[in-house]
Amino acid sequence: MKRGSIITWEQLRVAGVVVVALAILLVGGYKLAQAANLLGKRYELVAFVPNANGLRVGGAVTVAGQLAGSVSRIDFLPVDNDTTRNLRLLIELDERVRQQVRADSRAKLRTQGLLGDKVFDISPGTPRTNALRTGDTVVVAPSLDYDQVIARASGAVDDLVGLTHDLSAITGGITRGEGTVGQLVTNRGLYDQLAGTLERTNALLARMQNPNGTVGRLMNDPMLYNNLTHTVASLDSLVGQVGRSDGTLGKLLHDDSLYVRLVGVATGADSLVKLMTHGNGLAARLLTDQAAYDNLNKTLTELNGILEDVRRNPQKYTKGLVKVF
Repeated sequence: MKRGSIITWEQLRVAGVVVVALAILLVGGYKLAQAANLLGKRYELVAFVPNANGLRVGGAVTVAGQLAGSVSRIDFLPVDNDTTRNLRLLIELDERVRQQVRADSRAKLRTQGLLGDKVFDISPGTPRTNALRTGDTVVVAPSLDYDQVIARASGAVDDLVGLTHDLSAITGGITRGEGTVGQLVTNRGLYDQLAGTLERTNALLARMQNPNGTVGRLMNDPMLYNNLTHTVASLDSLVGQVGRSDGTLGKLLHDDSLYVRLVGVATGADSLVKLMTHGNGLAARLLTDQAAYDNLNKTLTELNGILEDVRRNPQKYTKGLVKVF
């Protein structure tokens, strides 16, 4: 007699675990598909980019930063002079974002985090333009190239390393006592001299602050300030008196009569000088004629001789002038 098959409790437990695992896997797959928007209806758009560095087929497509589709295909275009259209991207978007993606929407290649995967992000459009339909092209705006940023950062790091080397050389020179700063740091004698100079300076400042000294009186005694204020007031009064036109200085400043007279005197003197230098009179001849000057000089010399002879022998010239009757 053939023995019937009996299902043991252990087999039932194993079968139950397998069923639960399959159910969890199905539910997880369904939820994952919902999260990745794989179950909804989609439509396809086209985009042209110069390069798609880091972007791959199946890469995420976001609208306003939210996952809304994926990249379904990346194709090379024929080589031409337009280097901004080297690749054609086919992207699939969920129908739920169709009204968000419009003709004035702009797409950019972005990075998730600093060094994460590339995503194709589309900005929402505005109601003034129509929503894009299947097969339409979404405009790609220039995006930040992280390779260039890293290259520039590398240059900045090199500059920083060079600066560190320079600072190391400077600090090394200081510790070796090179230059003024190095001497101040390492030379005890120079430090002592500087300390002595500062001490004498402090003593000088203390003496200057003495209220009985000249500088102290200048700083603390208000008498000099009052005298200076009085002097300034007196000068101001003097200037005011000079500025009035009734005084001598005021008339010199305001009345042009003296100036007119001086101009007239200068004009007359100029005319006199012209007559003396260019005229035919005695003064002009004495100034310009050497013969007239010589004759006059000779006459004066002879006259001086006669007068001298008269003083020595007056009888010679007065003889016969006096008669007695």
